Amino acid sequence: MSYTYDSPEFLAKVVSRAIPALLALVVLVAVFSSFSIISPGNTGVIFNVWTGSLRTVPQGIAWKMPWITQVQSYPTALRTYTMVRRSGEGSSQGDDSIDLPTREGQHITQDISVTYNTSEDRAGQVFKAFRGADISDIENTFIRRTIITVAQNTAGQMSLSEVISSKRNELQDNIQKNLLAELEKMGFHLDKVNLGASHLPQSLETQMQQKMAAQQQAQQAEYELQKQQMLAKAEVAKAEGEGQSILVRAKAQAEANRLLQSTLSQNLIQSKAIDKWDGRLPQVSGSATPFIDLRGMKAGKDKE
Repeated sequence: MSYTYDSPEFLAKVVSRAIPALLALVVLVAVFSSFSIISPGNTGVIFNVWTGSLRTVPQGIAWKMPWITQVQSYPTALRTYTMVRRSGEGSSQGDDSIDLPTREGQHITQDISVTYNTSEDRAGQVFKAFRGADISDIENTFIRRTIITVAQNTAGQMSLSEVISSKRNELQDNIQKNLLAELEKMGFHLDKVNLGASHLPQSLETQMQQKMAAQQQAQQAEYELQKQQMLAKAEVAKAEGEGQSILVRAKAQAEANRLLQSTLSQNLIQSKAIDKWDGRLPQVSGSATPFIDLRGMKAGKDKE
């Protein structure tokens, strides 16, 4: 039996075949909508749109009622949001470093990374605070704006030299303390703030280089002055040492001469002369004093 396309019999036959197929499709969609996969390192939040109730589930399969419950996951593993100048290294493309003002009104750009997460017992709080938004949307709005605001307010209380050198660790610690308080309010836990490279405008870079060069020159001049002063002191000490040495030797020689004079006698002098005499008499005549006093020696023998 043949039917035309607009005949009631044909339409009834099409409907009778379409209904089972449609029911099968609905069942298939319902099956796939009855569970969600919570990735490792995340906590799932199941929200009932009818009752408004919330419950959290760990990683794995989370069962739900199709069209009645909504599932969202939030990171319990550490997650890092990075804002840097170099393209391709941060969470956003292009130059994403933060503009930081200083107490003098100068401005630099700063690389920064923030590591954070949430816990299973606070995932529901995050869901409520951000109306079930995905974590990437929260990062691009709340997390990003909060990092910028806290960093700028903290740096604005410090001088340029403190921000980039002398109190850099203090700046990082203060940003971490203040950011921790802000993130905790919304159900997140801050793990660590890391400050990366600081980027100065070209004019400031030139000024800093000139200042550093002047400081190095001043330090070199101070070093040379101290060096010359030390050399001069060394020369003075050397001269004083030599003078003391000469004085000591002179005193020693004078004392030796005094002792020698006090112990010499005429007989002793004659004895020393005889020891050195070769036995020959002088070849000159006149009134010269004889080298050896023969009369004294004869008188001595006569006494013997």
